[in-house]
Parts: sequence; structure tokens; C-alpha cells
Amino acid sequence: MTAAQGAPEGTTLDPDPDLALKILVAGGFGVGKTTLVGSVSEIRPLRTEEQLTEAGETVDDTGAVHHKTSTTVAMDFGRITIRQGLSLYLFGTPGQDRFWFLWDDLSEGALGAVVLADTRRLEDCFPAVDYFERRAIPFLVAVNCFAESRSYGAAEVSRALDLDRGTPVVLCDARDRDSGKEVLIRLVEHAGRMHTARLLDSVG
Repeated sequence: MTAAQGAPEGTTLDPDPDLALKILVAGGFGVGKTTLVGSVSEIRPLRTEEQLTEAGETVDDTGAVHHKTSTTVAMDFGRITIRQGLSLYLFGTPGQDRFWFLWDDLSEGALGAVVLADTRRLEDCFPAVDYFERRAIPFLVAVNCFAESRSYGAAEVSRALDLDRGTPVVLCDARDRDSGKEVLIRLVEHAGRMHTARLLDSVG
């Protein structure tokens, strides 16, 4: 009996089912996480944003992002198909310290993470870098190249963040779909190499 014969009438079995991988998009407050998820998502992204208020000025430093009027309070969600049979589910994390309790739940089962960085306030992505390094979650740093920011090379950013050897640093424009997709492809490749290396170590 074939597999199709064992299925209910009218049902077709996909011999090559889609693989869906979970990716986090993290970084500091106002660095472009919501923008990146929205620019690459092939579905209308889910956003949990609230307007910034005067009350929040005491806990959210908006000095470097004075144009920002809203903030993510839970997560952003989007989906992108990298190639046939491979889709990524994107979870954008909140950037403020007071929402960090959500990170543990969001990172459960994640293949890897994109840490967005703004070179005007590079220190804002240190907590995210530390978080993923401590939990051995593969990640790369994507420098969101704002028009008014000074240009730095990937090697300079890597040294400034004291990244572990082999952690990729890529330059991107979070508003551009192709640029964002390239970041995600680089992350999947990097995470794949790391997971393969760990598997070989465990059986070696």
C-alpha cells in the first residue's frame, strides 16, 4: 500500500513538507526591528505597538530617536519564504529593559537571532549580544545604516562589540526587502554551520 492509499479521500500528501524556522530580531530601543520585520514579511506583520507617552520618558531614552512615536510592547511577527520548502517565522523582540522577561519565551526553539545595531549608539545592542552568547544561540550583528550615521566597516563593529570569532557582522538597510532578506540568509547559513559543528562535537 502506498502512502497516498492510507490517506483520507481527497487528501494529497506533500512528499517534501515545508520547513519553518524560528528567527528572533533583537536589539536596542528604536534600532529598526519593527521596520526589518515589516519590510521582509510576505504577510501583513503582527505588531504590538503602543504610543510613547510623557510618562514613558522616565524609562525610555528617546534622545537618539526623537522622531519615534510608538514602541513594541510584546513582539512583532512576520513570515518570509527563503526558498521553496523553507520559511522563516520572524519574532521581533521589544527593545526596552522592562520587557526583557518576554525574551526567554520568545527565544524558546529559535534557530538563531539577528541583533540590529545602530553605530550612533552601539552600546544599546550589548545586552542582546550578551543574551545570545550566554545561551549559545547563534546570531549575527546587522548594522542598520542610517543616513545620518557615520559609516563603519564590519571589522570595526566586530572589534567594538568584542564579538566571538566567527560571529558575522553585515551592513544592511532595514527598510529594504532585499537587504533584509540577505541578512536572514546569512543568519540561516551561520546557524546551520554552528549546529552542524555542535552535532559533530557531540558524536565525536
